[in-house]
Amino acid sequence: MALSVRKVESAEPGKHGDGRGLFLFVKPTGARSWVLRYQLNGRRRDLGLGAFPEVTLAKAREKALEARRLISEGSDPLSTRDKTKFLTFTDAASALIESKRSGWKNAKHAAQWSSTLNTYAMPKLGDLDVKVIETADVIAVLKPIWNEKPETASRLRQRIEAVLDYATAVGVRGGDNPARWRGHLDHLLPKPSKVRAVRHHAAIPYADADTFMAALSKREGVSARALAFTVLTAARSGEAREMRWKEIDLKNRMWIIPAERMKAAKEHRVPLSDSALRLLGERGSNNDLVFGSDTRPGKSISDMSMTAVLRRMKLDEITVHGFRSTFRDWAGETTGFPREVIEAALAHQLKDKAEAAYARGDLMGKRRELMAAWADFVCKGITG
Repeated sequence: MALSVRKVESAEPGKHGDGRGLFLFVKPTGARSWVLRYQLNGRRRDLGLGAFPEVTLAKAREKALEARRLISEGSDPLSTRDKTKFLTFTDAASALIESKRSGWKNAKHAAQWSSTLNTYAMPKLGDLDVKVIETADVIAVLKPIWNEKPETASRLRQRIEAVLDYATAVGVRGGDNPARWRGHLDHLLPKPSKVRAVRHHAAIPYADADTFMAALSKREGVSARALAFTVLTAARSGEAREMRWKEIDLKNRMWIIPAERMKAAKEHRVPLSDSALRLLGERGSNNDLVFGSDTRPGKSISDMSMTAVLRRMKLDEITVHGFRSTFRDWAGETTGFPREVIEAALAHQLKDKAEAAYARGDLMGKRRELMAAWADFVCKGITG
């Protein structure tokens, strides 16, 4: 049934046909756009005709009529339309990343987006006009890594979807997004969780933690000190490596990590045990790194430096991040500290909303006791 002006204005989210391939697409946000769907040489095409209300129903029908005339003459409207509307996937991705850059809390997000897209998407999609990218093109990018690298493939799909959504938002592309998951690719690819091999960060059993720390204490160098400090505070390696003296409150025996350096973008306070304080060394200027590189003045140690310590200790399968699991297992299985205290020590956000409502503070008193007990446990084998 042909559309009416009233129907165009009041249509619910979805796809609404006017006949002969002309559709009105309504997004959940209420945004409305016109698309002419046609076939040429056996391949489906979606031609964006503009957004409503700038393009009225009557105007959309005029544009569709002109496009059908070109098709009847053997021309492709997508290739003959205004050249200023041509946008490659590469250019769309670059523009999207730039538009998001100011909202990301660190430069790594932009680098990760660029790296993923450049490695997997650009070889097949990079030079294509965003208007002609279809489901088959997206599948050709995703399928080779969907089972082998499901986590990477899932992120890649989301980023391709975002690039194509961006192209639609700026008026260069129309129609459904061929990279969307729900109701589309979920029928063509297995659910990521069904093929994802869950790989936890390899960790030392907590029963062996004191033996490890005793061996670590005999090693010299800033990386070994940083690793020991990371273990004692159950921190993430990046939080420890980038720590500056202005974050250390020696009077209150506290490490205060600013929100911009935390994964959850929320300030995190870490009580420091006697053992952790001893690893800090002599206090430097406020902006000095606590664990600065010996070979690169003013720079932090690299993310591989602590891993290198583990490798030299012949612990090839163990990861630095795994010590957080060691701490979690020890605290949960051998102590009586409440779960919310342990989760707060790890800077985890409680998923249970009711539980989180009762744990509005950071439970510092109990956490200080917990970290002191952890230090006593893992340092009991250290002598001298």
